[in-house]
Parts: sequence; C-alpha cells; structure tokens
Amino acid sequence: MATDYDAPRKTEEELNEDSIEELKTRRNDKNSGKVDEDEAEAAESFELPGADLSHEELTVRVLPQQSDEFTCAGCFLVRHRSQIAEQRPNGDAYCYDCAG
Repeated sequence: MATDYDAPRKTEEELNEDSIEELKTRRNDKNSGKVDEDEAEAAESFELPGADLSHEELTVRVLPQQSDEFTCAGCFLVRHRSQIAEQRPNGDAYCYDCAG
C-alpha cells in the first residue's frame, strides 16, 4: 500500500475508529452481495482457456522459402540472409543469436 508522507498523521485511536467505521459501512452496504445479472450473461460468451476447440478448423497457407531467407539451424526461425552469422560445411546456417 502506498504511503502519503505529506498527509497529516493520525493517532492510534483515530486509526481504530476509521477501520471500525469502514467495517460498519461495508456490513450495511446492501449491494455488496448482489451479482449483476448482465455481467453473468456476458460471461457466458467468453471461452475459457483449455476449452474444447476440436470442432474448429484452421487453414494456413505456407509460402516457399524466398531467395533472401534462410532457416536457422539453431532456433529454426526463418530469417533474412543478412542475419547469417555462421555457415557450417554441412550447409547449416546459424543466425547471430544462435552462433556461438
């Protein structure tokens, strides 16, 4: 909790009174236990993590490797040829992040 050092200081007695008053207002607050029905209806449209998506179909178009690209043999990311840091005799190319 943040502390405002410029605020006037309260005594222990004042602090106890404040906390008791807060508790009384919370207890007397009649809306604190109610649930907004509109929020509950809106929550039904959200998908939770781990939901069953087996009925969904994903279509991906795979492009062939371009002339100015290479696939790093270390991280397997497709990178621009300007990122080649090391080319091994077996043909493997490594990016600056993976060369070592």
